[in-house]
Amino acid sequence: MNAPIIDPLQGAFPEVIEEYLEHGVMKCIAFNRPGTLLAAGCSDGSCVIWDFETRGIAKVFRDSESVAAITSICWSKNGHRILVAAADKSLKLWDVLKGEKVARIVLPQVLLHARLHPGSSIPQICLVCPLSSTPMLVDLQTSVTTPLPVYLPEKDNGAAPSRNKLTDGSVPFTPTAACFNKTGDLIYAGNAKGEILIIDCKTIQILAIVPIPGNAVIKNIVFSRNGQCLLTNSSDRIIRIYQSLLPSKDRANAINDLSSKVSDQDEVDRLKAVGSGCLSLIREFQDLVTKVLWKAPCFSGDGKWVIGGSANKGEHKIYIWDMETGHLVKILEGPKEALIDLAWHPTHPVVVSVSLTGLAYIWAKDYTENWSAFAPDFKELEENEEYIEGEDEFDLVPETEKENDSGVNEDEDVDILTVDKDSDFSDSDTSRDEVRYLPAEPSADAPEPKDQLISNPLKIENGSRSVSPLSEEAELNGHLANYDLSPMEDDAGGPPPSKRKRKPSEKVNGYA
Repeated sequence: MNAPIIDPLQGAFPEVIEEYLEHGVMKCIAFNRPGTLLAAGCSDGSCVIWDFETRGIAKVFRDSESVAAITSICWSKNGHRILVAAADKSLKLWDVLKGEKVARIVLPQVLLHARLHPGSSIPQICLVCPLSSTPMLVDLQTSVTTPLPVYLPEKDNGAAPSRNKLTDGSVPFTPTAACFNKTGDLIYAGNAKGEILIIDCKTIQILAIVPIPGNAVIKNIVFSRNGQCLLTNSSDRIIRIYQSLLPSKDRANAINDLSSKVSDQDEVDRLKAVGSGCLSLIREFQDLVTKVLWKAPCFSGDGKWVIGGSANKGEHKIYIWDMETGHLVKILEGPKEALIDLAWHPTHPVVVSVSLTGLAYIWAKDYTENWSAFAPDFKELEENEEYIEGEDEFDLVPETEKENDSGVNEDEDVDILTVDKDSDFSDSDTSRDEVRYLPAEPSADAPEPKDQLISNPLKIENGSRSVSPLSEEAELNGHLANYDLSPMEDDAGGPPPSKRKRKPSEKVNGYA
């Protein structure tokens, strides 16, 4: 598709399912920073990396010590490492280029989320959110864990025990979320009281508290790509967007300056006063009719859109909101399968959603050509018309006039060495040794008898195609695929270990 003939007035968000990826039963996905590679964790403990431009499998990681389902997957900043959390309480760090396991740690609790520190090219520290304990920092080299404070210690004044405590004094923990900021110097953690705690990553001290309206349990915390906006998903079925009021550098010192101005207040009031100078609520998204719970909400790559998946069973719906206006602009409806994970491509209007059956659906924009949007005098013809040529329309123009009309200096040297900065990334994101693509690893085909080399002309003709052979066989038999159902439901004989399927060239708008 040529970019100059795309209507710029169309929204830059996906509309239809372009194709789907299949490899075992995928549970979670994550893009690398440029969006060229897509990593997915599977139910058998394996981790597959797709080349997102060719839609082919680049690498598959398997750990012989663990076959438990993957619960979380995360890339390092430069793409050299992948952090994987599994249901057997293990935490593994993989070297992407070598395909080797760098570290493996077994923790006391099952991990729901795991994130590498974003401020280092070779991270040693990661942030994990266990199922039944507070979030903690984990050193992948020394296996040392540091729990994060999610509640302020209450003073014992002889009063009745708080409603948030049991009779024995222990605090019943509800699984919450935590996330690094863009530079990794601060940690934003949620608790069951509906508060966002801003914690210093070095001192592990609470610097500020931001209360959530309604005091609902915080289930997800996600930062935008530029680090200026924060998204929270709470148990009250509302997605809230906060704008960061802190400077881009020295955020911890800026918080300390705010704290010094309100030092005469009580400890809790002081932290809340500081929190009001750190985050500002700007948007709230919810479905007022169905009151749906949200799954895996996140920002688009440019931060102009917010998406959230429906957590209802048996439906695959993705809601898209406009950040600027706060309006709901699109509801994408997929197959009748529950949605378990979402990821927006870092630089393109493409969304990948994972269903309960383990398929990864790729949602893309349905581009339509509109020449009149770029040339107001352009006229689209419904049928051929006879054109009358002007008298001097095709006269030859002298070469001297062509040179005068051209504004290009042909004698100027062309710089082919300087690499221009990518406008999609900020200066702090630049990395020279970043992994964008993985080298192909060809495998030898099994030898075939000579009498069978010409027996199947379809295989020879389409040997270089990437379309699934099942779809080609269906076309030969005169059967059309039913895209209202899951592709796994269509293949009664069971899918091969790994493949990808494309839809016909004419896109099906049944999901839009």
